[in-house]
Amino acid sequence: MEPLDPNLALPLDALDEARLRRLIDAGPTLGAQLDLESVLENLLSVAREVTGARYAAVGVLDPSREHLERFVTQGIDEETRREIGDLPRGHGVLGVLIRDRRPLRLHEVSEHPLSYGFPPGHPAMRSFLGVPVEINGQAWGNLYLTEKANGDFGEADEQAVRVLARWAGLAIDHARYHEQTAAQRDELAYAMRALEATTLISRSLGTEIELEPTLELVVKRGRALADARSMLIMLRDGDHLVITAMAGEASTDLRGVALPLQGSASGKAFLTGEVQSAPDFAEQLGMTARRAGLAISPEQFASPGKHPALFVPMLYRGRAVGTLNAIGRVRGAAPFSDDDEQLIASFASSAATAVALAQTVEADRLSRSLHAMEDERTRWARELHDETLQGLGALRVLLASASRTRDADQLEHALRQAIEQVTAEIKNLRDLITDLRPASLDAIGLGPALDALIEQRREQTGIDIRSRIELEFEAGTAPQRLTLELETAAYRLVQEALTNVAKHAQATRVTVDVSDAGGRVLVTVEDNGIGFDEAQVDRGFGLAGMRERAHLAGGELTIAGEEGRGTKVEASFPLTRVGEPAPPHVLRDGTRESATG
Repeated sequence: MEPLDPNLALPLDALDEARLRRLIDAGPTLGAQLDLESVLENLLSVAREVTGARYAAVGVLDPSREHLERFVTQGIDEETRREIGDLPRGHGVLGVLIRDRRPLRLHEVSEHPLSYGFPPGHPAMRSFLGVPVEINGQAWGNLYLTEKANGDFGEADEQAVRVLARWAGLAIDHARYHEQTAAQRDELAYAMRALEATTLISRSLGTEIELEPTLELVVKRGRALADARSMLIMLRDGDHLVITAMAGEASTDLRGVALPLQGSASGKAFLTGEVQSAPDFAEQLGMTARRAGLAISPEQFASPGKHPALFVPMLYRGRAVGTLNAIGRVRGAAPFSDDDEQLIASFASSAATAVALAQTVEADRLSRSLHAMEDERTRWARELHDETLQGLGALRVLLASASRTRDADQLEHALRQAIEQVTAEIKNLRDLITDLRPASLDAIGLGPALDALIEQRREQTGIDIRSRIELEFEAGTAPQRLTLELETAAYRLVQEALTNVAKHAQATRVTVDVSDAGGRVLVTVEDNGIGFDEAQVDRGFGLAGMRERAHLAGGELTIAGEEGRGTKVEASFPLTRVGEPAPPHVLRDGTRESATG
C-alpha cells in the first residue's frame, strides 16, 4: 500500500481502510484551519477518533525545547481540570519524548521507571501513546494519547498517529504563518492609521492657533484614535489640573472641575512626565474624589461599568502643559495595549506643541490687547488735555478778564467768545463720547450709527467718503437687531479704519461698504491714499485693535495695502441676531464641532 504523501514515508500496511479514509480527510481539514487553536482542537479530536483514546493532549515546547510551554487537553472536563491544578511542564514520562524524539507506547504508564505518578484528582490513565510533532524537521511539541477503549495502543494506532502528526505539523506551520501574516497586516494597518491620524492632527493643528478650537480638535481626534469612550484635556492652574476640553461620553458639567496635582493619576503623569494607567477608572477617580472632597462620579465620564484608563502627559520641550486622559474602550473592556500607549503618547506630544503654540499666541494677543487699551487711554488723555482742558483753561482766562472790566461792550464781546468756546468744547466732548460709545448705536442700531459716523468724519476731515450701508435685517416694519458684540465690532472696525485714513493715509476718497449676505456681515473700507508697507501691518493701535475686535466677534479680517496704491480693510462676521445662539466654531480642517460632541 502506498503512503498518503511521498514526504510521509511511513508504513501503512497495518491501517484498515476506514482509518485511512479518516486520515485522508483529516489532512485537508487540518490544513484549511487558519487559527492555531482550531488546528489543535481538531487534531486532538481526530487522534481520539482514529485510536479510540479517551484522553488526548498536545504539549507545546518552549523556545529552549526542554520544557512544555503549553498543554492543551481534550476529554477532561473543567471541574476535573481545576482539581488537577497546574498543567504538566514535561517531567516524568511526558519528558521522555522531549529528550528522545521517537514514538512511545506503554501498557501501564505507572510502571515506566520515570513515572512520577498522578496528582490528587487526576483520572486513572494506564495505556499510553506518544508521538513527536515536528515542523520543518524541528521539534515543536508532542501528541499524547491515553486510555485506549479496548486495551493497549497497537502498531496501527502508532502509524495512524504518526501520519496525523505529520499532517498536524504542516497545518500548524500553515496556521502560524497565517497568524504571523495577519499580525503583520494588523500592525501595518495600525501604523498606517496612526500615521494618518498624526498627519491629520499635525496638519490641522499646524494651521489652528486659537486655544479653544485647538483643544476641541485634540480631544475629538484623540478619542477616535484611542477608540476611547471619553477623552479629556486637563491644563495646569496652580496646584490643580483643570478639565478644559472633553469629547465622548463625558458630561459638559465637568468643564472647569479641578483635580489636585498631588494624589491623582493625572497629577502624577503631569509631575513625572510618565504615562500612568489604571485598570478601573471608577476606582481611581473614587480615590481622587474622596481625597479632594469633590462631588463627581465615574458615570459623568463614561457609562457605568469597569473601564481602563490612560493618563498621558502632554510634554512640550520637556515641560508638561497638561494631560490627555483616555477613559474606557468603545469596543469591549480590554486594557490599553503598549501600542495604544505609544500611539496616544506620540499624539499627546504633537498636541502639546499645538497647545503650547496656542497658549503663546493667546498670551501675545492679551499683551497686545493691553498695550492697545493703554494706547487708547493715552489718546483720550491727550485729546482731553490738548483740546478740552486747554479750551476750558482759555475760557477761564477769558471769563476772569471779563469779570474785571466795567466796559459793557468788552463784557458783551467776552460773553460771546465764551459762548462760542463752550459750544466748541461741547462739540469736542460729544465727538469724544461718540468715539467712546455712540448713543445712536445703542438706540437705533448699526446702520444709522454708521451713517452718523460717516457724516461726522466727512465734516471733520473734508475727505470724500462714499458709503453703501445695506443691512436687510434692519429694514421693514419690525427691524431686527444684531447682538451687541457684533454691532460694536462692525462699528469700531469702520471707526478705526476711518481714523487711520484721516491720520496716516493722505487719501482724498474713501469707500465704506457694509452689507449682509449668506448669513454673514461684510465690512469693507478702501481708500486711495499712500498705502503702507505690509511688513508694518501689525504696528500701531488701529490695525492691532481691528484684528483683536474681529477675533473677539468670531470674524475674519484681512488688510491689504501697497505703498502708493491705497489700503483695503475687509472683514467678515457670522451674522447673529439678538436671541439667536452663536454659530458653531468652524475648525481649520473644515469640521463644525463643539467641545463635547
